[in-house]
Amino acid sequence: MMDPTSSATADQRAELAALIERFAPTSGIHATAIPRLQLGRRHAPSDIGCGMQEAALCLIVQGRKLVMLGEETYEYDASRYLIASVDLPVSGRIVEASPEVPYLSLVLKLPAANIAALVAQAEAAQAPLPLPSRGLALSRFDPALLDAAIRLVRLLATPQDVALLAPLIEQEILYRLLRSEQGGMLRHIGIADSQGHRIAKAIHWLRHNYRQPMRIEHIAREAHMSPSALHHHFKAVTAMSPLQYQKQLRLQEARQLMLSEVMDAATASHRVGYESPSQFSREYSRLFGAPPGRDVERLRRVGANA
Repeated sequence: MMDPTSSATADQRAELAALIERFAPTSGIHATAIPRLQLGRRHAPSDIGCGMQEAALCLIVQGRKLVMLGEETYEYDASRYLIASVDLPVSGRIVEASPEVPYLSLVLKLPAANIAALVAQAEAAQAPLPLPSRGLALSRFDPALLDAAIRLVRLLATPQDVALLAPLIEQEILYRLLRSEQGGMLRHIGIADSQGHRIAKAIHWLRHNYRQPMRIEHIAREAHMSPSALHHHFKAVTAMSPLQYQKQLRLQEARQLMLSEVMDAATASHRVGYESPSQFSREYSRLFGAPPGRDVERLRRVGANA
């Protein structure tokens, strides 16, 4: 006998896929009338790309994707969702997509202020906190979470309802995530003075000051932690040290500068804080698989063909 829950979930995915195809009619990432909601569509697998994964809920309705954080790999599809509690430099690629069955995705950003406001109201705020864990995780789909996601995307058909109803559904989604197996990860971000909250502060500081020389003592003071505790818990959450995190921020920003502002490698490396162009070239090649000039030329060709 068919499980009614499985049947309902399949129907939910079919409806969400139809909605995403309606509001993301072409290949690419589509902003929506709901500010924190993005819809994605792609008709073929992609090359590996690097970027910043912001704190967000990421759903795939069709297709499959690989995301790499440091040496760790996260593979997810329509059976599992990915959640990030902090901003993380990642690489990834779409591995399953076709014109007949396009890759379809939904990303809902999760602002720390919204998490904190809900945690303060929820009973979960009183429960003991686990130790800080990785800020990226996979979970099995919950029909109630899928239902809320569908209702959120449905609002795009009635723009007059977005301002009032979208924040309520977003809060419901956050609540269901808070009650999920990843709730502890989110509670760390939402509870002031928790170790996870302090790491989030350190990440925020690094994202806005990555051009400055790395001084771990200064970042530790900003996060109200000892240098040793910062290093330990930062690696637990991000899978990298603060120095490695800063390096990825610098390299990704330099890549963007060379692409968007037609900047040469030496100028871009200096702009993001490198003093040695040769060191920049070595570290860039290690991260992106090719020297700056060759990598940017390839990206421009791919963009032109697309």
